[in-house]
Amino acid sequence: MGIRVGVFFGGRSVEHEISIISAIQAINALDKTKYDIVPVYITREDALYTGEDIGRIEAYRNIPELLKKSRRVLCVPHGGVCDLVKYPLARFGNPLCASLDIAFPIVHGTNVEDGGLQGFLKTLSIPFVGCDVTASAVGMDKYIQKAVLKDNNVPVLDCRRVSVKPYFKDTRGILAEIEGALPYPVVVKPLNLGSSIGISKAGNTGELRSALEYTFQFAHTALVEKAVVNLKEINCAVLGDGEEAAASECEEPQSSGVILSYEDKYVSGSKGAGGTKGMSGAKRKLPADISGEQRETIRELAKKTFRVLGCHGVVRVDFLLDTEANQIWVNEINTIPGSLAFYLWEPLGVPYRELLDRLINLAFKRERENADLSYSYETDILSNFISGGAKGAKGQPR
Repeated sequence: MGIRVGVFFGGRSVEHEISIISAIQAINALDKTKYDIVPVYITREDALYTGEDIGRIEAYRNIPELLKKSRRVLCVPHGGVCDLVKYPLARFGNPLCASLDIAFPIVHGTNVEDGGLQGFLKTLSIPFVGCDVTASAVGMDKYIQKAVLKDNNVPVLDCRRVSVKPYFKDTRGILAEIEGALPYPVVVKPLNLGSSIGISKAGNTGELRSALEYTFQFAHTALVEKAVVNLKEINCAVLGDGEEAAASECEEPQSSGVILSYEDKYVSGSKGAGGTKGMSGAKRKLPADISGEQRETIRELAKKTFRVLGCHGVVRVDFLLDTEANQIWVNEINTIPGSLAFYLWEPLGVPYRELLDRLINLAFKRERENADLSYSYETDILSNFISGGAKGAKGQPR
């Protein structure tokens, strides 16, 4: 029997479909001689399903029919593994569907990539691939991410954070505040989404108002930052942990407009393959059309970003390059990149199957290291506890 890998994907996110594509790519690439793969689909209502068809991309053309043929499950920690138990429980028969040795979350967006799923897996005491809770949460919140990077001398663009309720309470005041801090043109984006959803550019007050109200359709908080006029976007992936990390080849994604869109990333380059290539099918220059010095600067900044944010596994760091001023800024990090950014490693001689092996090995390594920590502190506080709770934890009156 091989290592039992539970691939978790889907979830309550606007990037739900992209997660399905990324996950099934990985399921197909994993070495079946090493791993027993258990696909676990998370519906938009946060229910977990597994079954024979859950790992087949064709089945997602009709999700209600797929769920009828599949088994809803609950995760139950048991003896160092995670059991997938049938739900609802039957009075008779074996409730066990599968047992997992390790979880492999391949999810994108809010409620899953932002530390939510990672926290759930952590409470199950099961090893899991990728960033821990804190790095996942910071990686999703673009404002906090910028603050941490700026504090560690990683170049980022200045920005303003705008929340929906204060905005509609004092629209004129907030627009004036933004205009006083940032010159036009500016880019407006959701604080905590990926896949280029909800992003637009503004060159005057009217466009800024429209851009903010468009972004608020997808998130309660928007980020406004100065637009780079002579822009070239460059992406670079990083693989490793706190001990050692390596940078991938650099890519230059190709946009059909002024901003790289969801369609640029996931639709236009995938039409010929039935729309199943995900980020690996997007239009790009690989390697990027940049100088050797720019390439090395970006790769070093990518590794520094990885270390500063406490990342683990594989991430993709997206950069903004001003081609006239030759200035480079970190735009954002994707803690679970589309298609796991496997296409950025292939030019360096790392095939997708090997990348997946490395990710699983890194997860087990972290689990071994965490096993050395103590999670208990012996005291006699409960044996001396007086019924009624007259005193607080430190013995002080409430």
